[in-house]
Amino acid sequence: MLARVRGGESAAYGELVVLHARVAKRTAVFLGAGPDADDVVQESFVKAYRALGSFRTDAAFRPWLLRIVANETRNVLRSRSRRFRREELAAPLDVVLDPAEEAVSLERRQELLAAVRSLPETFRLVVTCRYLLDLDEQETAVVLGWPRGTVKSRLHRALGRLRDALPDKEVQR
Repeated sequence: MLARVRGGESAAYGELVVLHARVAKRTAVFLGAGPDADDVVQESFVKAYRALGSFRTDAAFRPWLLRIVANETRNVLRSRSRRFRREELAAPLDVVLDPAEEAVSLERRQELLAAVRSLPETFRLVVTCRYLLDLDEQETAVVLGWPRGTVKSRLHRALGRLRDALPDKEVQR
């Protein structure tokens, strides 16, 4: 599909946008863009289109795009005043449960998100990419612009902090 885009077929880029828009928006939201997520995604796709000439054909498009989304999100966060930095990291998930399970699930999700939000930024980012966005280590490394070993070590320390913050809860090892 990228070859078609590079060949001047604009409809092919539209297909790429449709294919990756949802994960791009989730990435922007989870990394803290909040109400600016749609703007971040739109700007990211524009920047990605303009930079396609420098995109390596042997690389995966999704992590490259998500790195642009992550950078755009950081730009939005830098320009936003400090009081808006604590925006919700995630929109409510559309899961239908019975009322009792839904209440428990919502409470557990809120506890977990509060614990994730309280982490230092580097730990919050790595946990967000790995577990909220379900990226693998390599994709997380590309998105955050860190070496893979840094992703591993920061994730290990972040999970340790989450275990300490949520001692009576299950935190993945």
